[in-house]
Amino acid sequence: MRLPYDRYCAEVVAQTDLLRRTVRGADLATRVPTCPDWNLGELAVHVGGAHRWAAELVRTRATEELPEETVPGYAGPEPRTAAALDAWLAEGAGLLAAELRAAGADAGVWSWAEEQRAAFWARRMTHETVVHRADADGAAGVEFAVGADVAADAVDEWLEILTFAQRGGDADLAALRAPELAGSGIHLHATDTPPEAGAEWLIELGEAGFGWRREHAKAAVALRGPLADVLLVFYRRLPPDSDRVQVLGEAALLDRWLAATAWG
Repeated sequence: MRLPYDRYCAEVVAQTDLLRRTVRGADLATRVPTCPDWNLGELAVHVGGAHRWAAELVRTRATEELPEETVPGYAGPEPRTAAALDAWLAEGAGLLAAELRAAGADAGVWSWAEEQRAAFWARRMTHETVVHRADADGAAGVEFAVGADVAADAVDEWLEILTFAQRGGDADLAALRAPELAGSGIHLHATDTPPEAGAEWLIELGEAGFGWRREHAKAAVALRGPLADVLLVFYRRLPPDSDRVQVLGEAALLDRWLAATAWG
C-alpha cells in the first residue's frame, strides 16, 4: 500500500535534510563504497540534480524525457564548497516538493515507467533519496535508519520496478526464468516490525518469470533481519552474508536474484 501523496512530498525534503546532515559532517572527497564511481560530493550532486530534473518534468507537465542540460542548476554549485552544496540540496528538494504539491498526484507527467503521473515522481524521488542517503551514511560511518512505513514502501516500489522491467523483456531478469528455478521462492521477513505492519514479502519464481506479494510464507530461501537492513540487502547496499541479517535456506538463490537485479 502506497503512502499518501503529500507524505511523499514531505519525505523528499525530510530525507534530503538527513542526507545534508551526513554530507555536512564529512569530507566531500570520501569515496562511496556502494557507488564506487562517486565520492560524497558527487553523490550529493547526483541526488540534487535528480530532484531538479524531476521538478522540471512536473513543472512543465513534460510529455517526453527532458535533457539534463536543459534543467536550471542541474550540475550543482560552483565552486562546490560544503556550504554551497548544502544550500543547493535544500533548495532543490524544496523546489521538487513545491512543484509536486502544485501539480497534484494525478497531473500527467512523462516517466520511464508505465505510470505517467506526478505521483510516480513523488514516490520515486522519495526512495531515490532514501537509498542514496544510505550510500552516504555508509561512506561517512553514520548509522542508517529509516521509518518502517517508508522502508516497506521502498521494497514494494523496487519490486514493482522489477516487475515492469520484466514485462519489458529485461535480459538480466530473464536469467530468473530458468526451469530449475520454477516453483522456488524468496521470503523477505522484517524482524523488528509488528505483524500488522505486514513487512514480509514472498517472491515466487517460475518459467514465465517472477511474481510477488506481501505474505508470511515458507520459501526456498529467507532473508531475515531489521527492515532497514533487509531493504539494504535487497538494494545491494549490504551483502547478504552480513551479520546484520540472516539468510536461511538456499543462499545461492538469493545471490542469483541479487545478480539479476544488479542494474538498479
